[in-house]
Amino acid sequence: MTFLEAFFIAFIEGLTEFLPVSSTGHMMIATALLGVKATPFVKLFTVAIQLGAILSVVVMYFKRFLKSVNFYVKLLVAFIPAAIAGLLLGDYIDAALENVFGVALALFFGGIILLFVDKWFVKNSLDQEDDITMVRALKIGLFQCLALFPGISRSGATIIGGMSQKLTRKNAAEFSFFLAVPTMFAATAKKLLDFYKEGFVLNQHEISLLVFGNIIAFIVAILAIKFFIGVLNKHGFKGFGWYRIIIGAVLILLYFLNVPLSIV
Repeated sequence: MTFLEAFFIAFIEGLTEFLPVSSTGHMMIATALLGVKATPFVKLFTVAIQLGAILSVVVMYFKRFLKSVNFYVKLLVAFIPAAIAGLLLGDYIDAALENVFGVALALFFGGIILLFVDKWFVKNSLDQEDDITMVRALKIGLFQCLALFPGISRSGATIIGGMSQKLTRKNAAEFSFFLAVPTMFAATAKKLLDFYKEGFVLNQHEISLLVFGNIIAFIVAILAIKFFIGVLNKHGFKGFGWYRIIIGAVLILLYFLNVPLSIV
């Protein structure tokens, strides 16, 4: 992997991590289009740079992370379901990370769902963090499990999960941001551990790529969060839904036309 390839992948990660469009799916598409092979390091890179993106949440919402111990307990409760599912389904998830057609289907059908989300939850009124009880946090965490399959979108699943618990779009989105911190930190740590368990060792070039990628993802994610909250408050999810449908449909068409989009 070159620094230019790392820049494009990290830019896409930072831009899409908090949008309901699937950052993992977009990074898979990017690596396929760039012709980057799915080596163990590339798989590690696409997970590890998400840490840079979610650190932008800590910076932007720093005071919220100092608010109370109860805040962290809620995040832990919401984090546990995906942590357990990730450990149990790790091999299946790794296999799914090489299936671009599966991502295309997830993008397409996930987009259809987003077209109706605003109508389903139009009467939601819980707009305070204190409205997120432990039970609601757990249910949001269960929704996050859906995003273990690439293309579903972690932020999309958890925001919809929050809205299903009567949270407003903004409140659900912010809790989704916060939940990304322990989730992606754990995912990065596990991926690094697996990388070393398999006998691989990072060389100086790969370490430089990881540092560079995290910096790019961090900077772009800060801008993306501000953009997303603004669009979400004014226009809801419909635009993101149509975007997913179009991207998914194009990828499905390319698949049936036998255009190679494999990163294996």
